[in-house]
Amino acid sequence: MSDYKNDGTLTGHVPAPGDLIGSGQEGSLMDQVRAWTQRVRGGDMGVLPAVGGFVVLTILFTVLVQVVDGKQTFLTVLNFANLAQQVAPLLMLGMALVFVILLGEIDLSAGVTAGSSMAIFVVLIARFDVPWGWALLAAFGFGLAIGALIGFFVARVGIPSFVVTLGLFLGLQGVQEVLIAGSGSIPVRVAEIRAIQNANLEPWMGWVLLVVVIAVSAATSFWDRRSRTRAGVPNRTIALVWAKLAVIVVLGGAAVFAFNLNRGTPATQLGDVTVGGNQQAGVPIVVPFVLVILWLGTFVLDRTKYGRYLYAIGGNAEAARRAGIKVVMIKWIAFVICSGLAVVSGVFTASRVGTVDAGMGRALVLSGVAAAVVGGVSLFGGRGRLIHAAIGALVIAVITNGLGLLHLSSGVVYVVTGAVLILAATVDALSRRRGGGVRT
Repeated sequence: MSDYKNDGTLTGHVPAPGDLIGSGQEGSLMDQVRAWTQRVRGGDMGVLPAVGGFVVLTILFTVLVQVVDGKQTFLTVLNFANLAQQVAPLLMLGMALVFVILLGEIDLSAGVTAGSSMAIFVVLIARFDVPWGWALLAAFGFGLAIGALIGFFVARVGIPSFVVTLGLFLGLQGVQEVLIAGSGSIPVRVAEIRAIQNANLEPWMGWVLLVVVIAVSAATSFWDRRSRTRAGVPNRTIALVWAKLAVIVVLGGAAVFAFNLNRGTPATQLGDVTVGGNQQAGVPIVVPFVLVILWLGTFVLDRTKYGRYLYAIGGNAEAARRAGIKVVMIKWIAFVICSGLAVVSGVFTASRVGTVDAGMGRALVLSGVAAAVVGGVSLFGGRGRLIHAAIGALVIAVITNGLGLLHLSSGVVYVVTGAVLILAATVDALSRRRGGGVRT
């Protein structure tokens, strides 16, 4: 919630959910703009650096790829459709980690939790002929159990989350090795799972999805306003609601239109015979999965007591405890949610790759932390939202995708990604210092 100065007084900064109204933030649209400008000047830049980085990187790679290749392969519908599918596992893992990072904690085992859960999934199907639905439930059960175990040691016993999750990071790799054994990798033969990352909605379904997103967003916004009115809390100007919906209409409409264009291989005409060619159009199926989980997670953080308590503990755990918040249980649940969403990330990875091996998820967790931090989630706890991690994941995915199209090695990708992470962490630390808040 609010940050504290060294003398224990409040700084006045409210980093909790963006939909909560703080003092002085009500009034006209211009008042809102002035309040936002003041917060930025005070160091609370939120997702602004990540959005700016995404725009700059998109322009930069568009120009560089054109110069290097002599043709445009970055700013194409096919590439951005691939980007949407490539970013899904990282985006989901980044959102999972937000729940523990908001507490000022970390989960280094989230990636291998995803990998070992998927190892259980494919082993149950391939070796024991378990129906894939039950195997998927077992995978999620394992992931949730890991989260509960982490929460017990961190919240109840008091062991630092870094130590607990580092131990599981190492131990779960052994679980993967034992499960996969000498197979090297086990293919995912479930068509429904493979379709998540490799198939598209029908073009008309993309427009239906957009209408649903607009309707849900409008309903949520007006429900918030009604709840605030009943509680006697001043509402912000209605213009913000219309502006938000307009942005969704424009960006969402452009995205659906672009995805509905044919990005398949064109056919070749040899005399009277047409050879090759395939039709590929529509919004990737993984997109609605991500949107639903993003909305549900945002609802929990922004509009429930659990979410408010999570931010309060991240801002000042001792003050939250004295206020009567059950800190142990809130932390415990956060690690369970993180591990559960990590399994979803594993499902996306297995769907896209088509196999599960003993090394699945080992490197992804660090990129997930980077996605959250680059998006504006504070490593000090108490500040950030799921949409921040989603945008941070897009930034990292654009870097990986763009450098790949420039034919640069994976080593360069790691160097650039690491530099961006350090820059984001520096911005976070400086913004907190500028705002006058320190974590106590």
